[in-house]
Amino acid sequence: MNTTIPSAGISRRAVLASLAAVPLVAIRTGPANAAEFSYKLATGQSITQPINARLEQACLRIKEASDGRLEIRFFPASQLGSDTDLLTQVRTGGIEFLNLAGSVISTVAPAVAVTNVGFAFSGYEQVWPGIDGALGDVVRQQIEKVGMVAVSKAADNSFRQITSASKEIRSPEDLVGYHIRVPVSPIFTSVFKALGASPTSINFNELYTALQTHLVDGQENGLVAIESGKLFEVQKYVAETNHIWDPFWLLGNRRAFGALPDDLKAVVVREFDRASLEQRADVAALNTSLKTLLTGKGLIFAPVDRAPFRATLATAGYYKEWQAKFGSDVWAALEAVVGTLS
Repeated sequence: MNTTIPSAGISRRAVLASLAAVPLVAIRTGPANAAEFSYKLATGQSITQPINARLEQACLRIKEASDGRLEIRFFPASQLGSDTDLLTQVRTGGIEFLNLAGSVISTVAPAVAVTNVGFAFSGYEQVWPGIDGALGDVVRQQIEKVGMVAVSKAADNSFRQITSASKEIRSPEDLVGYHIRVPVSPIFTSVFKALGASPTSINFNELYTALQTHLVDGQENGLVAIESGKLFEVQKYVAETNHIWDPFWLLGNRRAFGALPDDLKAVVVREFDRASLEQRADVAALNTSLKTLLTGKGLIFAPVDRAPFRATLATAGYYKEWQAKFGSDVWAALEAVVGTLS
């Protein structure tokens, strides 16, 4: 089942405006005290990503709820460095919290990429029960193995769609020899190689130029990124493949999070859980409204039958390759959610 979450038909501007207007309600009031703990939270997401507004609100609520005992200073949009830099910083304690895509985390904890398996999830009706349940627990264990903790529920980095400047992508055959940009992530490269394409890893901040100069023919991203990166100016077609889903995880430095008293840990988890759930709703609304907006900017959307793509991956040995890389326990957790992949 191809996933489309219904929304109230609100625009991207309305969603972002509503985020800015959300009142911050104090959970507990009291005298202002000097912070016992002063931590930093960084993100690499562009300032217009809903996750930034929701995390900033959570930081303020945490300060209120703790009577100022815990202050978390917020640094969005790569203010403290690139994703790679930030990942190093949270592991070494340079920052205490970091919001990061699972695909990037997998560069240090490879099995975290289990949620990025191509054409695995049929839609959000599988994603959220899985990531909030046993599959999510497996991912958290992988994160903990490399010295971090997943502090809250995962947020939504969206299902990804394929765009093109020159032709519609409707079948696996349309990808044969196709030059497509992918993130710097082995599983992204692998899925497109198995489909016969020629993937090239390019950082997002270089993507617009790569498309404009025809270094690559197309790319794949969620609609929020396609709009915020103005990729509609250099692309024409959108294939609604939903080929990969990627989560955002709020990572904590293990020592710093462990140093918090239990009552403060509970406040942190509660408020960041709330931020993740609110961000999921924001993205659900944007996924529909952005399709209308991007259509108005000239992009042509086309639904895609996902079954032939999944069958091509199976024939190419893609699923068996990643089952061997992840291990039987991790793979079993994925198949318990999405069914047998073969």
